[in-house]
Parts: sequence; C-alpha cells; structure tokens
Amino acid sequence: MTSLLARRLSSWGKLGEILLFPSSCQICEAILEKPGERVVCRDCLEQLEGANSPFCLCCGRFFDGAGEPHLCADCLDSRPPFTRHRSGTRYGGIAKDIILLYKYRGFEVLSKVLAEFLMRSLGQDEDLWFGVEAVVPVPLHPAKEKSRGFNQARLLAKRLAKHKNIPLLEGRLVKVRQTETQTSLDARTRETNLKGAFQVKKSAGIKGKIVLLVDDVYTTGSTIRECSAALKKAGVEEVRAVTVAQA
Repeated sequence: MTSLLARRLSSWGKLGEILLFPSSCQICEAILEKPGERVVCRDCLEQLEGANSPFCLCCGRFFDGAGEPHLCADCLDSRPPFTRHRSGTRYGGIAKDIILLYKYRGFEVLSKVLAEFLMRSLGQDEDLWFGVEAVVPVPLHPAKEKSRGFNQARLLAKRLAKHKNIPLLEGRLVKVRQTETQTSLDARTRETNLKGAFQVKKSAGIKGKIVLLVDDVYTTGSTIRECSAALKKAGVEEVRAVTVAQA
C-alpha cells in the first residue's frame, strides 16, 4: 500500500467516524480527541466504578451500609429460580447515563464499554463464572427489537461470551408476549406484567447445562426470574445471571 493511499484511507476513516459518532462527549460535552474515544470521553468512563456494598448471595441485591454478603430475607423465605445474580454497580450517576445512551440513543458501540466494565468488576467472581457452559441474553419481543434496532442484552452477552470464551446461545429463549415497559409500572404490577412472557423455543445446547443469563438493568428482578423459570422448565440445570447495574 502506497503512503498516499494509506493517508487517504486514514482520512476517509476519520470522516466516517465524524459521520457515525458525535464529536463531543454525550455526558460532559468535552471534545472527543483522545485515541479510541467514542460517544463518552475517557474522563467520564473512569468514573464508572463497581459498587462497594455488601449484597445478597442469591439475588445480588445491594445492602446499604457496611457488612459481609449474606442472604436477604426474601431469598431466605423463598429462593428464586436462579441460583445467583450479580450487578456491576448501582443504577445512578455515570452508569445510568451510559446505559441510557446505549439503550435509548442507539449508541451500540457502548456495549464494549459496558462489557469491559463488567469484566473489571465481576470477571474474577468464581461463584458467578465457574462451570458456566452457555451465555443467554434476555430477549426482546420482535416488535420491540425492530423499533429499537437492536437488543442491548444480546450485544452485551455476545461480548461477555467472547471475553470468557463461552458459547453464546441465541434464539433459544424468546419473548412471546409484548408487555408494558417495566419502568412505567409500580412494583406490584411489575411482578405480574411478565408472567408467561418468555418461553424456550429451542432447548438444543442448553438442556442440562449451567447457563448465564445477561441483561442490562436489574430492578425488581421480575425479568430475570421469569426468564430463569422458562429456562429451568426447558431442562436447564442451573441459571445464574449478571446485569450491568441495579436500580
């Protein structure tokens, strides 16, 4: 390749980046000028930190204050269909800003940022990862995915599977009923909104295995519970779950 052609290709690449990505940070509005910066500047990304809180050993709910991880009252009373769930951080501040940009503004490139954050915060958690044989994303209803343009959980799951060299299984767990957005409902209605919304259409590759379910945000846990119940019904041996943040 001649030096002139290389320079032209480099210029075209830079032009393409200008057309595809904003030139300023979508959080603090600083100019994106450092190598590799996309959508959010490096200074903002450095504020994305894992939660330093005790948590429930089963559902992963963060507790306020200091202390050691332990089972919460709800999990002591009735265990969910998944064995453990972990969130990288709380849903607030920079984490919330990045997730909203990713999920609702269509900045798919941020899946890399969020997956790398999960690897930093939870990648060494052996209780979560040891023995996992397949990664499964929480599905969107086809109509919702069409309107949004992508499934944010699938992109996260794909990157996590690649990081850990674990098979990604798509198209097994599906959403068969369109439901109201969970964030628009009160806590009690959220518990019933998703009943029967998820099914396993293809059990090949998941039956009898330990599966890691991936989603972006954990609020009441209804989505993870319903997906886990569907997977268990289809013969999955154990379901674990991971989310970027919990509200």
